Amino acid sequence: MAITDKIYLKNHRQIASQLEANVPRGAFSGATLDLVFTGDGIAELDSATRDRVLDFAEDFLDCDCDQNPYCGCPERKFTRYLLELRAEGLGPDRIVDVMTDDYMVYAYTGDVRSFLDDSIRTMEAVETLADVEGDAGTAERARQAKRDLSG
Repeated sequence: MAITDKIYLKNHRQIASQLEANVPRGAFSGATLDLVFTGDGIAELDSATRDRVLDFAEDFLDCDCDQNPYCGCPERKFTRYLLELRAEGLGPDRIVDVMTDDYMVYAYTGDVRSFLDDSIRTMEAVETLADVEGDAGTAERARQAKRDLSG
């Protein structure tokens, strides 16, 4: 299961009440993307919530794909965001705090920890394969990424 499947709307009930609709908790579920992050949905939200929702939409839902927001770009951008927070030295607890402050979404700390651990294991595999193939540049980039993720 992808980390973006484990990202949830903070104040989910409040948002559902403001929209007068059943809204899934998952920030990246199709119905949430349709109900919360569209022009009609955003207009129904109080100003504090609207600002965070707009920030989320601008940072993750902005792409030129024909299938936007169902193209996978939002999930890739959010995953990159999490990895960048880790590269800045933030631990799982702090990453959850920052994403909540920035975008009113949250995840469970254990899910973020598992995601980061899986990312480190992936970089180890990339490094090993690159070494076997004699691709020193890719191996070094994978080693650096693994160091950044390890802290």
